[in-house]
Amino acid sequence: MLQTSHGNTADVPVPKEGDWIARDFRFNTGEVMSELRLHYRTIGDPSGEPVLVLHGTTGTGASMLTQDFAGELFGCGQPLDANNYFIILPDAIGTGGSSKPSDGLRTRFPNYNYDDMVLAQHRLLTEHLNIRHLRLLIGNSMGGMHAWIWGVRHPDFMDALVPMASQPTEMSGRNWMLRRMLIEMVRNDPEYQDGNYTNQPRSLRFINAFFALATNGGTLACQKAAPTIELADKYVDAKLAQPFTLDANDFLYQWGASRGYNPQSGLKDIKAAVLAINAADDERYPPETDLMERAMQFVPNGRLLLIPASEDTCGHGTNGLARFYKRELLELLQATPRNQ
Repeated sequence: MLQTSHGNTADVPVPKEGDWIARDFRFNTGEVMSELRLHYRTIGDPSGEPVLVLHGTTGTGASMLTQDFAGELFGCGQPLDANNYFIILPDAIGTGGSSKPSDGLRTRFPNYNYDDMVLAQHRLLTEHLNIRHLRLLIGNSMGGMHAWIWGVRHPDFMDALVPMASQPTEMSGRNWMLRRMLIEMVRNDPEYQDGNYTNQPRSLRFINAFFALATNGGTLACQKAAPTIELADKYVDAKLAQPFTLDANDFLYQWGASRGYNPQSGLKDIKAAVLAINAADDERYPPETDLMERAMQFVPNGRLLLIPASEDTCGHGTNGLARFYKRELLELLQATPRNQ
């Protein structure tokens, strides 16, 4: 049996960490980095069925190791029991232990996008981990968008595909408007100094908290947590008091990477069984636009699970709570043939 960690991630198997250098990595811009470092974590034995887990914007592979996600899925007898599966959790380009602007290049770092991030993940699996086929690819938020790109670009690579808190449509509407404002607010802070700051711009903490409150948390859950102005102020105070270690250049690159994302034209090419999971109260992907429903019509073997809004859901963050969909995930795996 696998060793498990304790505390905030009780019953979550302890990961092994590693680094790999992707040599002569060519970005979408045509720029080539002679050595691109990719950090990753793995859980389980390499002989298990491979599962790729992809994190959201500003997160890392470690951010998927919470009790609410990994603790619901990776334990003994759970849908992705780490005694049977080999779970890979990479840090995307620009995040965590992978190469990023704050390593030294700052704004001279190549202007990467989601296609580059998926290419790096593919190279990590095939060239380093010697994996040519996945039993499952599951991603949340930005990781969900990466999952859609994977399904379109590498349709034979996985049996099952679970994009969460995402849409396979062009970045648009309020979602992009607020991302654009997020980027502009940092760039226009005098302390940013065109990316050549000595200390982190002081506004970055407030900008990050503002965006999180505007696009995450869930309307009903926020009202339950702060039914009075006094409690709302305490909620904001707690948000601002959270540990904050983001780098401004890394932050801008991470949010800007979604520009150009639009896998919609390739949805018909997806071969994997697809379970797309969104929340009805997702502030970034509101179901009333019908964008997701229309896109799913082009996915050959796909269905949408829309988690109903309640005081227990948390908007865009709902998919971090695997209890809302672990049964459907298990059913997907049980019903999906192995095509290795």
